[in-house]
Amino acid sequence: MVIAKNAICMIFCGTWPSTKPTKKSFSPYSQNQTIAARLYKESGADLLPVNSAKFETWLQVESSQFYPAISAIIFELFYKPMFGMTTDMSNVEKEAGKLSAVLDVYEAHLAKNKYMAGDLFTLADLNHMPEIFLLLKTSKAELITSKPHVKAWWDDISTRPAWKKTTASLPV
Repeated sequence: MVIAKNAICMIFCGTWPSTKPTKKSFSPYSQNQTIAARLYKESGADLLPVNSAKFETWLQVESSQFYPAISAIIFELFYKPMFGMTTDMSNVEKEAGKLSAVLDVYEAHLAKNKYMAGDLFTLADLNHMPEIFLLLKTSKAELITSKPHVKAWWDDISTRPAWKKTTASLPV
């Protein structure tokens, strides 16, 4: 998914980043932070709030709690059928339980905040978009659509012009 997220940032920025590899650069969210800091900030909204503990917290929650569960579900329900593989529904249900618990926390948070890191759209929101987009194409879409504040947040962030342009070109 790092490549997909970097490709999305490429669409926002208009160029692919050139970074020297470091230990930190192998983390998907640190790569996206590098892209946002070096490229997108010069041509668009600032996706990296300065000294924001809330922002850093939600990036960490996305990478350690949200992403592992949602990516497992997407692999089982979206990618495996594309490649003629058998879906393991017991794994889907196990990961759906984990994701539901994470989304319960998101629901409570988004009841009081417009975006993950507060009042402004940031990388903490952007990092969720590829996976939610694919999850909504599966039978587990209700994990998102059944939570009113999560759904409202998704409806808001997914109507951004750059996201609409990105998804219009995807063959899914």
